[in-house]
Amino acid sequence: MKDHKTEVRVRYSETDQMGVVYHGNYIPYFEIGRVEWLRDKGISYKAMEESGIALPIVSMNINYKKSARYDELLTVHTVFKRRSSVKIEFDCTIYNESDELLTTAHFILVFVSLKTGRPTAPPDNILELFNTLD
Repeated sequence: MKDHKTEVRVRYSETDQMGVVYHGNYIPYFEIGRVEWLRDKGISYKAMEESGIALPIVSMNINYKKSARYDELLTVHTVFKRRSSVKIEFDCTIYNESDELLTTAHFILVFVSLKTGRPTAPPDNILELFNTLD
């Protein structure tokens, strides 16, 4: 339950003339993975924002191993690592259709009140989720 996999197909607009994915386009792939991890656990990021809480990235570390290419079906694997009173951490990987590791990443995100712009405790439904993961 700590992990989730989702698939993303590389679009032409995400590549250079050689059909290789531009390095900055991996960040949205990882975002899709994190949002789908939450959705898989019954949590809507949209509803969380509508309730006044956002979850911005405060730290990320990405390691590129091999290039993704146009029209490849990628698998984004998102794993919950740990949490604190206001932070959540994920380890993520991206594999291609041949199950080759392309990219690894570590993200730290902080729950923030949209009203004050300051860190805040996660909503109750996310705290309940965390209790099942510990």
